[in-house]
Amino acid sequence: MIQLIDTHTHFDVPEYDSQRQAFAQRAYTQGVAHLLLIGYLAQHFGRMLRANDAINQLNHAPKSHLAFGLHPLYITEQSENDLLILEDYLKNHPTVAIAEIGLDGYPKDLQDAQIYAKQQRFFIEQICLAKQYQKPILLHIRKSHADVLKILKAQKYRADELGGIAHSFSGGEQEALAFVKQGFKLGITGQITNPNAKKLHRAVQAVFAKYGVQAFVIETDCPDMMPLPCQHLGQFNEPANLPFVLATLAELFNIDKQTLAEKLWQNSCQALRTDWKYDDRFYE
Repeated sequence: MIQLIDTHTHFDVPEYDSQRQAFAQRAYTQGVAHLLLIGYLAQHFGRMLRANDAINQLNHAPKSHLAFGLHPLYITEQSENDLLILEDYLKNHPTVAIAEIGLDGYPKDLQDAQIYAKQQRFFIEQICLAKQYQKPILLHIRKSHADVLKILKAQKYRADELGGIAHSFSGGEQEALAFVKQGFKLGITGQITNPNAKKLHRAVQAVFAKYGVQAFVIETDCPDMMPLPCQHLGQFNEPANLPFVLATLAELFNIDKQTLAEKLWQNSCQALRTDWKYDDRFYE
């Protein structure tokens, strides 16, 4: 039976509060065995803990895990104290990774020199925490791939040593190859199901041609990045939609879904430095 790891969700957000249990159990029936709750603002870390506990108390639901981090898109809402809060959570709560962190050069207000410099500083501080606490990092990158690579190199962060994922990858072919060369897996979302996402398809095919299946993991990034076949089903993406990402990649790579699922599981565990077992008794 196919089993999957959703390497990136925001399943703790309030939009799910009234239906999180049903969504989690539906994900389980679709083979989602593990999911990560990804941080973005320190003020919501407590909410992540509560959602994580609630999911893990359910029967027939994925195992939930935490990844705290300060998201670059919200840099103007973040203070120096948030970095201290992040470290406190890393010290005191089980944390799979530091996420999501990186640089965002897309919104015009974030292109301001001082604001972008603050993004860079917070990114570097979180890389330092990742190295100190031996945690993988999950990268948010928009219109800033070269700068992210430059900082990773300057900070001597190697994903082939500590783990890491370039989440919801949106760059071009050469940028994709560069991140994989640095040891990162590329996180593929429901965007891959859109045949008009030609830049993404070219990047994925280029990486597959050079590195094979080992370069990829899959994610929903819910509630965003709804797979194209699901867009008539509801307003919010959910972990149960992850098999649509698997199916599209299997078609692109000309690999059967079971074989691909097992490899993606291995890739996810490698990227997250975990040893979760692909368990044939999952549905018992």
